[in-house]
Amino acid sequence: MAPTGCSWFPVTLERSKKGSFKFVRSSSSISGSSKSFSFKKRSTEEKKALIVCFGEMLIDFVPITAGVSLADAEGFKKAAGGAPANVAVGISRLGGSAAFMGKVGKDEFGYMLADILKENNVDNSGMRFDPNARTALAFVTLRSDGEREFMFYRNPSADKLLHEKELDVNLIKKAGIFHYGSISLIEEPCRSAHLAAMDIAKKAGCILSYDPNLRLPLWPSAEAAQQGIMSIWNQADFIKISEEEIEFLTGGDDPYDDDVVMKKLYHPNLKLLVVTEGAAGCRYYTKDFKGKVEGIKADAVDTTGAGDSFVGAILNSWGSDLNLYKDEKRLREALLFANACGALTVQKKGAVPALPTKEAVDQFLHQTTD
Repeated sequence: MAPTGCSWFPVTLERSKKGSFKFVRSSSSISGSSKSFSFKKRSTEEKKALIVCFGEMLIDFVPITAGVSLADAEGFKKAAGGAPANVAVGISRLGGSAAFMGKVGKDEFGYMLADILKENNVDNSGMRFDPNARTALAFVTLRSDGEREFMFYRNPSADKLLHEKELDVNLIKKAGIFHYGSISLIEEPCRSAHLAAMDIAKKAGCILSYDPNLRLPLWPSAEAAQQGIMSIWNQADFIKISEEEIEFLTGGDDPYDDDVVMKKLYHPNLKLLVVTEGAAGCRYYTKDFKGKVEGIKADAVDTTGAGDSFVGAILNSWGSDLNLYKDEKRLREALLFANACGALTVQKKGAVPALPTKEAVDQFLHQTTD
């Protein structure tokens, strides 16, 4: 049976064409920062912290042909999506330890998503299945440059209906890092479940990781989105934010101005704030240093999941070294690796199918740095 509000249609699955890369070396705004990177193999015995990702998981329908409207699309590629779930799979693909916590419908799509997590070695024991609501759907419009816009079917969808009593408290307490977005803050009862999960994680000593992942059409208003996103801002240890999100949250301030970032977005409890700039790379800010790591250019087919791939890479590195944010050289290496993950992800359609393995990223980096 088709989900409520959506007519059923055939879905065409196609492999996307592989793009080309151009490597740009990274630079730092801090005097004396290292300009070279070494990619040493880490011991397979290295202990990695469990990273629990909380929030939404859904089905993305991506048009086979870029640059057309949803109405004109001849077919769609069906792919698992939802930012927190993407991050969890990204971590696991890179060899990390990840779990996903959220709610889907007790339907074919919900079971499919649970299976995808299991197939990707993500702990799905924190998933819950709602018999009275459908798994969320998102239709993605791809522009010719690979950028996208979303149309959501989730009124209501199961992810919004997670209750505090359904949280797997023991799973949260096992985590070294607890990651989340802002979409789970939009409506009750999920908002209360989200806040309770954060509180449990904080009391258990977890690092709190926050990617606001602004999706304005899902919020009642722009004002509600700004207030909702900022309502938990000061509790995070790590925040990843985009240029567009800086502009939105600051009321139009220059997203490239370090003073704007430090005065309006950096808070005393924050260990690391990263600003992503797409193909241009990223900027990083800590209490002791700041800088920029240039990007790795790629021919973008679909940018869906690129930011999640980046976040998964950073958290995977952090899960192996909980003091990563204190060592600028190691942090810059991790950020270059994360930039490479994002560059690889944009070359395929869909989020989860495009997330790279550690071997693929290592091979690419060795080829471009030799």
